[in-house]
Amino acid sequence: MAETTGRDRLAGMFAAAHAEGRAVLLPYLTAGIPTFDDSVRLFRAMADAGADGFEVGIPYADPLMDGPVIMRAGELALEAGVTVDRALELVKQVVAATSKPTLVMTYVNPVLRRGIDTFFRQVRDADASGVIIADLPADEAGPFLAAAESSGLGLALFVAPTTDDGRLATVLEKKPAFVYAIAEVGVTGERDEASSNTEHLARRIRSRSDLPIVFGVGISTAHHARSAARHGDGVIVGTAIVRRVLEAASVDEAAAALASFVEELAAALRSPLPPD
Repeated sequence: MAETTGRDRLAGMFAAAHAEGRAVLLPYLTAGIPTFDDSVRLFRAMADAGADGFEVGIPYADPLMDGPVIMRAGELALEAGVTVDRALELVKQVVAATSKPTLVMTYVNPVLRRGIDTFFRQVRDADASGVIIADLPADEAGPFLAAAESSGLGLALFVAPTTDDGRLATVLEKKPAFVYAIAEVGVTGERDEASSNTEHLARRIRSRSDLPIVFGVGISTAHHARSAARHGDGVIVGTAIVRRVLEAASVDEAAAALASFVEELAAALRSPLPPD
């Protein structure tokens, strides 16, 4: 029997949620906050509360896509000595503790410094299921996609409301594991209102491809998540998760806050808004 790959695990996650008539929930948390050991406990709390999988951010000194909250989390993690190797060690522990598909989020430079093939092999060896590279242009993704395929990993590619039809076609023809659809243009961060972009962006993607669509950036509340899930196959929630950790007075408080919030998000995805 062929070995189950990371990309297979991602596909299974989407299929299981689809069979239940809902989108997947993928909370994001920076590796190593509030401490390295406590990070695993927080991921376990979110898994128990209903997360389908995770995005683990490798702290990086120049995170162009990240807003101030996630930037601060990355600074704290770097100050605490969380390197790429330590972050991947954490990923392995998270997968062992939760059995959830886990995506590594990083930027191009750390991958190039290590070597594309080497990086993806190390991600595979950490038992991750896929990789998200925030500043990877689709037309330069070929070597990264090849390394992902060789390692059995899924690689996400981005589209935004500002992506033109030509660039969208380029993304979709690359056949990523899923399309990371940016709900709100700009850096990551919480927003007051649900995005008005998700329906139109999803329609453009669906008219050309059946790839899973995961919305992220600006999804801050259960209502936002439910609204995005009406049009997509998954949602990523980052800043609202990280902020709760940074504001908590203790790891116990952080775990309780994340469990409550993720339960609320998961419940929202199980009761989607009615069609327009």
